[in-house]
Amino acid sequence: MTATAYLTGLGAYLPGEPVGNDEVASRLGGVDKRTERIRRRIQNANGIQQRYYAMDTDGRTTHLNEELATHAINAALADRGLRASDLGMLACATTQGDLLVPGFASMVHGRLGGGPMQTLTATGVCASSIAALDAVVSKVRLGEHPRAAVVGSELSSRWLHQRRFEGVEDHLDAHFLRWMLSDGAGAAIVEFQPRPDRPSLRVDWVRQVSLAHEHEVCMRAGLDGDSLEAGSTWQDFDDVASAERAGLLQIRQDTSVLGDLAKVGLAQFEELVDLGLVDLKKLDHVICHYSTNAFRDVVFDALAARVPGFDSRRWFSNLETCGNTGAASIYIALDEAWRTGRLQPGETVLLAVPESGRFSFGFAHLTVVEPRAQRSTSA
Repeated sequence: MTATAYLTGLGAYLPGEPVGNDEVASRLGGVDKRTERIRRRIQNANGIQQRYYAMDTDGRTTHLNEELATHAINAALADRGLRASDLGMLACATTQGDLLVPGFASMVHGRLGGGPMQTLTATGVCASSIAALDAVVSKVRLGEHPRAAVVGSELSSRWLHQRRFEGVEDHLDAHFLRWMLSDGAGAAIVEFQPRPDRPSLRVDWVRQVSLAHEHEVCMRAGLDGDSLEAGSTWQDFDDVASAERAGLLQIRQDTSVLGDLAKVGLAQFEELVDLGLVDLKKLDHVICHYSTNAFRDVVFDALAARVPGFDSRRWFSNLETCGNTGAASIYIALDEAWRTGRLQPGETVLLAVPESGRFSFGFAHLTVVEPRAQRSTSA
């Protein structure tokens, strides 16, 4: 029998109370007319109605990123009825940990506890979530660990507060992301067999691809200019303060190429279909991470054109209620879809995560399977 892996527990953590659109400026600062105009335009376009911040109304951080990750892992462990000491591996995905060194996974492991375990830090932007999943699934399939945990966690608010924009060279593409990103974490437990008491999600395959050889940097921090050939990095400045004044410690995104990201992502999806990895006639659910409803409409229209009868009931996202949490988004969405009974035994699920960093994409195909005890009885 081919070795495989299963998602047997899911969990998420969203810090604090939900923050509505009109409350965002009071949380992040920036209430001048220009900033307010930008905020309203971006929020109207992205469709987000509320989000969560690990930051209080005075702009003080309430959690560390490693704390968000640990809360989500503990929720997934509780969902499965396990302890941290039951894990053989921990893979953590994030855009930026709390520290420059050591790696994020080491910090999360230190806070989580448990016992000796293999750790992996997957950095990047959104698709690092799928890279981390690929790592733990591979190790479980190889038989090196009977169970592992994967987590995506983001604490963007520290980068987005108004104080990070004062006295800094003005970049409109940095203002754009202020009203897009928010905080949260999502996690999954991965095991070599399905759980005995409840359905599990079998991991049929995981695929992650970078197209950086064809595209310049889009979403970035730490780069002076649009490419390394044309500029330098934040570490090449005389001091960090100079780099910050130049805006290199802001998260920025070249919005002019985001339409290309959607087109390339659809081409990657078409390749999955052509390779036989996705059967459109048997695809029951699509859980896709995206930053704005405008991208959702583009992708949905393309799917509907390819699959006659494809309707919105197959599509799930909680962008509007949970916000854009980067590497955490796909797990936060999967957790909600699972908890609310949306996914039923026998159904298939495609996870899709485009990343604008330098154009990379992550996909995973799951199948909902019956509890192990029930499968044994029916066999």
